Amino acid sequence: MLASLLLGAGEVTPTRALAVLAGGGDDEARFVVGSLRLPRTLVGAAVGLALGMAGALLQAVSRNPLAEPGLLGVSAGAAFAVALALWLGASATTLRVAVAQAGALAGCLCVLGVARLRGLGNDPIRLVLAGAAFSALLAALTSLLLLFDQRAADEIRFWVIGSLSGRRLTDLLAVLPSLALALAITLLVARPLAALALGERVASGLGHRPGRVRGLVVLAVALLVGAATAIAGPIAFVGLVVPFAARALAGPDIRRTLWLCLPLGPLMVIGADILSRLLVAPSELSLGVLTALCGAPVLILVVRARRLPSL
Repeated sequence: MLASLLLGAGEVTPTRALAVLAGGGDDEARFVVGSLRLPRTLVGAAVGLALGMAGALLQAVSRNPLAEPGLLGVSAGAAFAVALALWLGASATTLRVAVAQAGALAGCLCVLGVARLRGLGNDPIRLVLAGAAFSALLAALTSLLLLFDQRAADEIRFWVIGSLSGRRLTDLLAVLPSLALALAITLLVARPLAALALGERVASGLGHRPGRVRGLVVLAVALLVGAATAIAGPIAFVGLVVPFAARALAGPDIRRTLWLCLPLGPLMVIGADILSRLLVAPSELSLGVLTALCGAPVLILVVRARRLPSL
């Protein structure tokens, strides 16, 4: 299985890939596996983990089963921030990560601010529509950046569609501190989030502070979504499908859902990346397009349910 994930060109067979993993193999196989496919697979695993966890956290704190970074504009905020940084001439990966996380934080604050508006936060469909409008606005602003600077247009256009192509281990190393911090925050807030699902009064009676919990969740979501967007571009629906599958397997307990998101997120992104290379070989589809094709039916399924699952 691992050999199949690391396959490069069609000439690199599973046997040759296994030989590389065993410490041998020819020069071509070592280059394809070590320099192209292994970094791409590791980056895909990190992106899937980040987006899956971010979706579960965002749904839990907003108590909305449709809350997803791509649908509510959190990813769009990170994407626009990075596009703006690229347009201004930024090139360092670490700088892009910080900018993406700032954009994700702004988007997350906007989403949760809208969610607390009377008559809107309790309606999942209207909240998604508000997030879609916010995302469309940011997409239009990104398009304006492409018109103003043709020099940066190609780089921005390649980046905003969402892809793992050409990603390196240095990209992954740049976001590892952010991912580690976000996971530490997630461990800290998992139990308070479970109490918050019973209501603010119950959570307060158990000694938790709902305001502080929400603030930590917003910070964790911004770190996760910003890191994923900085190295792979905006990839939608991962934060919807992964928590949906995790809840179907583990039930409504947010702690078990978060634990299941750890393997399910990487599996979805890596699987979608493999399909993106196989479906139109020798070319490849955009990863963002493929995850949208997989996630849209899940969104329709949730919306068409007689009663949206409560969180």
